[in-house]
Amino acid sequence: MKRITLLTSCILLATLAGCDDDVEIVEKEVVVTNTEVEIIEVPTPIVVEVAEGVNIQLGTRPDYLINDMAQSTLKTKLESCSEGPFYRTDFSIGHRGASMQYPEHTKEAYIAAARMGAGIVECDVTFTNDKELVCRHSQCDLHTTTNILAIPELAAKCSVPFTPADPANGIAASAKCCTSDISLAEFLTLEGKMDGANTNATTVADYMDGTPSWRTDLYATNGTLMTHKQSIALFNELGVKMTPELKSPQVSMPFDGMTQEQYAQKMLDEYTQMGVPASKVYPQSFNLEDVKYWINTNPDFADKSVYLDGRDSEAGFDPSNPQTWQPGMDELVADGVKILAPPIWMMLTIDNESNIVPSQYAIDAKAAGLKLIAWSLERSGPLNEGGGYYYQSIADVIDNDGDMMTVVDVLAKDVGVMGIFSDWPATVSYYASCNKMPASI
Repeated sequence: MKRITLLTSCILLATLAGCDDDVEIVEKEVVVTNTEVEIIEVPTPIVVEVAEGVNIQLGTRPDYLINDMAQSTLKTKLESCSEGPFYRTDFSIGHRGASMQYPEHTKEAYIAAARMGAGIVECDVTFTNDKELVCRHSQCDLHTTTNILAIPELAAKCSVPFTPADPANGIAASAKCCTSDISLAEFLTLEGKMDGANTNATTVADYMDGTPSWRTDLYATNGTLMTHKQSIALFNELGVKMTPELKSPQVSMPFDGMTQEQYAQKMLDEYTQMGVPASKVYPQSFNLEDVKYWINTNPDFADKSVYLDGRDSEAGFDPSNPQTWQPGMDELVADGVKILAPPIWMMLTIDNESNIVPSQYAIDAKAAGLKLIAWSLERSGPLNEGGGYYYQSIADVIDNDGDMMTVVDVLAKDVGVMGIFSDWPATVSYYASCNKMPASI
């Protein structure tokens, strides 16, 4: 039995015919028996359309995480992508910018997130005492995220002034400074710093020196704070989509005549005023009433409104028991919710073979037709001791930093999330590019 490769045969005939002008081609009838035709499959390349002129830089951290993985098919796949190409995707969401190493919600953190391939970047939204919207993770976190305590005239306006630690009586150092304590003009004089406080401090300087050991102050010398509108302008310039989170007020509402609904509406109005199409905006809130308000009164923003699920703080909540979820998945869908965003741990569990698999919560959410977004990767520090809050449901199988990539893979392929918030977007961007996910256009 002879095996003939069609392509090779054709080339041979063509060569014989063309190599000598004196060669005479004689047509004869040829009978071929017992011949196999071998069909060779040639992989079809996947072409991903990417935006022109976008310079993505991921640095060395993804390589470090991949090198730390146990040997597996996933590790081999990720290693094969070490030379790129890397590009921006909406699967990679900048959580407070790139807050693992840059002061959160600063211009510098936002630019870093976009450069690391985040297709969507977050501004948490709160307000000043003159009701102007600004980017802060909490209305009352200025004492841990800015230099306000080092400016006496502004520190004097804080809701709770700095109190030094009193170790002899077991009293920790404390302060509480809110955006609602100061005006917009005063807010913009502040500088962002890495989030943290030294509760053993007896001086303001020591209190402000509280950056966790696994983060850094290398890029925290001049963090530029931003208004909500300034963030919109910057994100437009960077070419990224936007996911503003309406933060829960820590002052009584109405505030100086502004109701909760007016506050929620004001956030969306600023996108309209700045000419940003609703298709580029994913408004979020932990308050389901905010999300329902947007769905019912702002139809252009309805499909992308995100319900941040923080119900794990409620007594008895169990991701494996649907009876503890109130409202249930079908009820959320009936209310018009289309995107649900829980913490990572609520969507994962461990099976009998010690594999990380989707939780009942994740299975039921997808069955109800809800899209899912996970938060937040790269926020736990080193994972050699289980990963803390964000990995609590799978802590028994988390023992090194490389496990982070396994978690991303399960969230992407098994849970089917549409995106992952990360304090260091390069990690998610590497995975997304390696797996040829759609580019952010």
